[in-house]
Amino acid sequence: MAETYLIAGLGNPGDEYAHTRHNAGFDTVDLIADRLGVRYWKTEGGALTAKAVYRDTDLVLAKPQSFMNTSGGPVKQLMNAYGVDADHLIVIHDELDIDPGTVRVKFGGGHAGHNGLRSICDKLNTRDWFRVRIGIGRPPGRMNVADYVLSLPRKEAKDDFEVACSRGAEAVYSLVDHGLAKTQQDFN
Repeated sequence: MAETYLIAGLGNPGDEYAHTRHNAGFDTVDLIADRLGVRYWKTEGGALTAKAVYRDTDLVLAKPQSFMNTSGGPVKQLMNAYGVDADHLIVIHDELDIDPGTVRVKFGGGHAGHNGLRSICDKLNTRDWFRVRIGIGRPPGRMNVADYVLSLPRKEAKDDFEVACSRGAEAVYSLVDHGLAKTQQDFN
């Protein structure tokens, strides 16, 4: 029986949030789906999901539709539905403390004030799962963090954002293929 990974990209549903910095997870999951030829998404467990196969590994791609702050519910429901343990969960999310255009990968850790991660930690009762962190940097000047993460990146920032999402997708393939140490060596 093939291994199954749940690849959960975090974001907010709705056109008004499409391609904002906070939706880095959704954009990255969409890139993975495109590369793997996914054509069919369904609503399941509070998320849009699609199944794909990467090499010999089954992937469940997920975009929770409950809004960022309550992402943990859909993630837990999907883990239960597909029998996925926390060590086969890869969460893709935006990260303020990482430079734009940069990706970092880790296993475990806190939530650093990220409400989507906080929700997953709370629902799973563990912090031990993979994170693919898409760097968006800090807001300029005195701009409010919420306004920043919910805004569309422009010009160079848009290029950096797209590069980071693409690298994030590559980091997911690397985690599945090579595990954490090699992925961190290549991406961090």
